[in-house]
Amino acid sequence: MSRAIGTCLAFLALFSSLHAQEPPRAEGWVVLPIDEYRSLRSRAFPATSDPSPPPVDATLSRVDYDLRAVGDTAVGQARLTIDVLKQGWVSVQVPAGILVRDARIDGRQTTIVSGTPPRVLISRPGRATLTLDVVVPVASAAGAESMTLPSSSSALSAVALAIPRTGVDVSVSGGLVAQERDTTNGRQWTVYGSPGRPLTFSWKRKADDTRAALPLRTAARVTQLVAVGEDTSQVTVSVRVDVRQGLARQIALALPDGLAVNQVAGAMVADWTLDSCVLTVTFLEPVATDASFVVTAETRTPREGSIAVPLVRVPSAERETGGVAVDVMGPGEIGERQQHGLEAADVTDLGEVVAGRESPSMVAFQYKPLAGTSPRDLTVTVSRYTPQAVLVANVEEARYDTLVGEDGRVLVRARYAVRNNQRSFLAVALPPESTLWSAALAGRPVRPGLSADGGLLLPLQKGRAGEEAPVFIVELVYLQKTERWSEKGTSQLALPAVDLPVSRTGLTLHYSPRFQIETRPGVFRLEQDSGPWSVGLKAGPPPVPSPPPPPPAPALEASGQASKSAREDSSKTMQVLVDKFEKQAGRTRQGAVPIDVIFPEFGPSIFLAAELTAERQPPSLEIEYRRGGDR
Repeated sequence: MSRAIGTCLAFLALFSSLHAQEPPRAEGWVVLPIDEYRSLRSRAFPATSDPSPPPVDATLSRVDYDLRAVGDTAVGQARLTIDVLKQGWVSVQVPAGILVRDARIDGRQTTIVSGTPPRVLISRPGRATLTLDVVVPVASAAGAESMTLPSSSSALSAVALAIPRTGVDVSVSGGLVAQERDTTNGRQWTVYGSPGRPLTFSWKRKADDTRAALPLRTAARVTQLVAVGEDTSQVTVSVRVDVRQGLARQIALALPDGLAVNQVAGAMVADWTLDSCVLTVTFLEPVATDASFVVTAETRTPREGSIAVPLVRVPSAERETGGVAVDVMGPGEIGERQQHGLEAADVTDLGEVVAGRESPSMVAFQYKPLAGTSPRDLTVTVSRYTPQAVLVANVEEARYDTLVGEDGRVLVRARYAVRNNQRSFLAVALPPESTLWSAALAGRPVRPGLSADGGLLLPLQKGRAGEEAPVFIVELVYLQKTERWSEKGTSQLALPAVDLPVSRTGLTLHYSPRFQIETRPGVFRLEQDSGPWSVGLKAGPPPVPSPPPPPPAPALEASGQASKSAREDSSKTMQVLVDKFEKQAGRTRQGAVPIDVIFPEFGPSIFLAAELTAERQPPSLEIEYRRGGDR
């Protein structure tokens, strides 16, 4: 009995140990609220939403009219292409302003629902064609008839209008005429309208135009520019044709031999052809008033000597006017001129062809008012020069004499050796704090003018074209205020700026003997003064005129009558001197009389030189000074 009990106990212990080693089970029940369960399920299995309805029930895609004008009405059909987007019944508006007799949808009869405006009902989705038998009223006023079709929201509206008459002019507002053709009993127009705009037709009997049957009579204005080059000459011709009678469908130009046409440009030009020496220009449509175009061409001409200027003519013109301008490209000028049927004129009289073109060698001639077949010819003689002979203006050499005072005042005499062919004035900008004392041109005092920026304008002499311009001297004397010199320091001397390039510059600086100076590196360098390089400056300044001798003192006499007579003689002598001074100075108007100031030379001096100063560039010199020179 005890053995049986022990066996049972051992079996129970073994079962307990095996049960403790088994893993926990994952299966089981989870309890959730019903709302949370539905939320989790909707997130795991989302429901498919219904598609959104279309924004419109139906859309009008196209409207086509096929009308025929009969008396005071236009009858025909209107075909509306409709795309239905909605399920069920859809109402579509009938075009307003027209009378509808009958309506059919895809060939089946349908009913028009009365209202404002009337409508048609469609029961199925998709594309449908609504055909309407329509009548459009036609209004008459002042011999013209008109018809208006209502605006449409469709992207395309096409109208075919047939008018059972010939000789009718039709105008359209709100559309574009695409086609016009003849029919068996009239004429038909095809027009495309613009969305959202009414389409208006207006027609009337075409006025009889007798111009086409009349013989053509024209007048022409031919203006040309001939630029004579080294190898070839460029020719630009502006032609204006005035139609006085008939219609001009084309115009023929007579070209000189050897003229090659590059381009014909104009608003009315359709095409152009060149056959031998005849240039035929065809217009886009017959010209009843006037037409203009420009011909660009080129030809070979001699480089110099006698040159026959190529002239473009309009033989069909009853009256030919205009002109020709001849210019020399490069260094050269036009000498002798032989013309027939032309007369000399100013360049500005030729108009736009030569507008904005400035050249000293350009000459111009005007056509005498003759027929297009009348003889005209022009021969010019061209002379070529080297570039040095046609120099516009240049300052060969500039010489500056400066006297620097210890109190900061600087007296400067500036002399410029100028060669000039075309310039009228020399613009000079003085340094700041400067006062002009005198100005002279070729040794004669002058009165300078003022430019827009406050500079001085000095008159210049001109040389003859084609010849080497002579040298003349322009002289200025001015006083400048600078900082006072101390025991030691630096000072900068600024010189005038001229609007011409300067080939060579020389500067003589006079200073106080109580100071010593040194120049800092810059555009100027120290040199020995070997004299002016220019021929005009080698002559030196003009001699100083000696003052007239004082009048002899009148002898004093004892009587008061003799003393009075002496005073009268002295007054007369002074008046004679004043009259002589005014006559020599050339005083003919009010204002300050130009005078000549003599530059004094005082103290030790140094000479500096520079080359190639650009125009409007003021040269300057910086010096260091210190007290301690010879006393």
